[in-house]
Amino acid sequence: MKSSHQIELTAGIFLLLAIAALIFLAVQATDRGVVSGGGYLVTANFTNIGGLKPRAKVAVGGVTVGMVERISLDPDTFEARVVMRISDQFNDLPEDTSASIFTAGILGDQFIGLEPGGSPEPLRDGDRILLTNSALQLEQLITRYMFNTEGDD
Repeated sequence: MKSSHQIELTAGIFLLLAIAALIFLAVQATDRGVVSGGGYLVTANFTNIGGLKPRAKVAVGGVTVGMVERISLDPDTFEARVVMRISDQFNDLPEDTSASIFTAGILGDQFIGLEPGGSPEPLRDGDRILLTNSALQLEQLITRYMFNTEGDD
């Protein structure tokens, strides 16, 4: 009788630890650790943003420097306009910085990677990033590979 109580107690403790671990992982996965409300805003237009979502991270060299504030459609160019909030501590990014959309892992979230340029002038609040690379879509890559259309025009 005593051993069945020990088994039940051990199973209960194990279950509580598993639930605590799942909660910890959920909090870690959703906590972006970036500034909200502070920093400065910059915009960039992309022809295709894939699955990019608001609150996605913005990174330079793998270091998170900000987050995607909002996404809308530019009524003039019909491109996706992405507004990014960059932390004040990264206020020295050059004005000729380029932006690309990347995927974290094979099935991971999409994020924006910034590549600093060489301009002595920094990006300022309200500036627009002109050099952009849209998201790669798996379907396009498969079609290119299957039909060998990369070099053909």
